[in-house]
Amino acid sequence: MSTISLPTPAELSITPRDRRFGRQSATPRLWHGGRVEATAIYNALSTTFPRGEAFFVESVRAFRDGTPAKLAEEIAAFTTQEAIHSREHDAFNRRAADAGYELGKLEAQVEKRLAITKGKPPIVSLAATMALEHFTAILAHQLLADPRHLDGAEPESAELWRWHAAEEIEHKGVAYDTWIHATLHWSRWKRWKVKAKVMLFITRNFVVDRTAGALELMRQDGVTGVRAWRLLLAYLWLRPGMFRKIAGAWLKFFLPGFHPWNEDDRHLLRAYDANGTAEEPKRRVRRAV
Repeated sequence: MSTISLPTPAELSITPRDRRFGRQSATPRLWHGGRVEATAIYNALSTTFPRGEAFFVESVRAFRDGTPAKLAEEIAAFTTQEAIHSREHDAFNRRAADAGYELGKLEAQVEKRLAITKGKPPIVSLAATMALEHFTAILAHQLLADPRHLDGAEPESAELWRWHAAEEIEHKGVAYDTWIHATLHWSRWKRWKVKAKVMLFITRNFVVDRTAGALELMRQDGVTGVRAWRLLLAYLWLRPGMFRKIAGAWLKFFLPGFHPWNEDDRHLLRAYDANGTAEEPKRRVRRAV
């Protein structure tokens, strides 16, 4: 079987940081600076993680046998990190429920999306995981690089999101490298065509579902109609504009030679491990393979 040289840093160490958040006190209902739209979109994102990250683990582990030793080690560390993420977001979601939010509708939509891959070959689940892991990695990069995204948030909740973002960056190449290993017998054209179609499908569902989920949670806070749309779209696309700011990184996924580690953002990890925050320095790009 042929091999492909990948730009994942050889010295990269994926290190699970087993932390617990928010166990000592209740989380305020509008924990994100008292802002209904900011609280809603992060709560909507969090509802995807317990089941979604279990899906990621299952999808990647299905292809672990026969991988190079380093990748096998990274899959094991990825599995541990994702399991802890699921645990912490499950606890976060319970606190949101305790604050009065009904999350059942959002969680049912997650299950509906994940069920699409049932009965399909395992490579379909891996392709979905590879695309979603890129999505989470670019969101994580932006979250650590620009402190405005968590400005005013309740400290313990903000720290949960920064911790999660750091580990998403750290293991951002694992699903992609597993995908490359699993499709070595494919032509480059077939690999690109499949991953592009999957990413477009994933992106549509992600944007539609997270927007709808946030609007539902805003409705539960009494904010509906034009006002809800105006607040949410301004927050996501204008200021601080998370969705707008990840657009360029999202588009890079479709370029020939793309790999998550073409963007070496380990400086954000070092800054997080030093003090729990990070800021955006000059862009550094590794050569694509």
